[in-house]
Amino acid sequence: MDHDKPYEGLTPAARAAYLARIGVTDPGEPSAAALARLQQAHLRAVPFENLSIHLGEPVVLDPPALVAKLVDRRRGGFCYELNAAFAELLRSLGYRVSLLAGRVLDGERPGPPFDHLALRVDLDGPWLVDVGFGRFSLLPLRLDGRGPQSDPHGTFAVVPYGAHGESDVLMDGAPQYRLDPRPYALADFVPTCWWQSTSPDSHFTRSDTCSLPTGDGGRTTLSGTRLIRTASDGTRTERQLTGAGTLAAYREHFGIVLDRLPGRPAGEGPGRV
Repeated sequence: MDHDKPYEGLTPAARAAYLARIGVTDPGEPSAAALARLQQAHLRAVPFENLSIHLGEPVVLDPPALVAKLVDRRRGGFCYELNAAFAELLRSLGYRVSLLAGRVLDGERPGPPFDHLALRVDLDGPWLVDVGFGRFSLLPLRLDGRGPQSDPHGTFAVVPYGAHGESDVLMDGAPQYRLDPRPYALADFVPTCWWQSTSPDSHFTRSDTCSLPTGDGGRTTLSGTRLIRTASDGTRTERQLTGAGTLAAYREHFGIVLDRLPGRPAGEGPGRV
């Protein structure tokens, strides 16, 4: 990449590589149905993971670097990375995309501003698109919808909050995050992303995780060396892996090839954890 030239979005070759990464051969013209197919494909192909934090890799909120991580390195990421990269793909396909700031809700208590990055896509109306929140909706949600919205992953609602146009997003009645309606630039998320990546008070620095939904409505997660399978009915099974078994599980379940376990210094083998 020529860093002397301003970034102008994905090239046709980069767009084709990104679509291949998520297994989409024909994205179609921008529409609600096409957007839903793209979101589902992204969620099922690109894992939610925070491994860079535990591998000593910098988290760089720069569109070309994010796309290269997901596509060329076949990795995943957390909200800032996944949704920012997906926004680049959608824009290259002709979608009108805005970055929205969210505050993750712990009960009714909101986290800090810019705690979460989600997307607004304007088509026949405003849609909430989110491929970076872990267990969440499989399909886009109407931002202007005021009733229950059925989804394969649960029942969602977007509920107005306060006098400044904010909205609370609920999943099966439980609050997930509070959205600021104003569009932001990716650079606005850098300070909170840095805090999430470095602070001992951030839950992202406390443990490593890697997770993907399964085709039958369940989920597969690696948390440390624990392989967790959650069925669509909520049944959960866990298996403790060895260090080498954990590296094999990253390859088998997530397509991620690592030379060491997250949290281990470079040059140190996987061990027998």
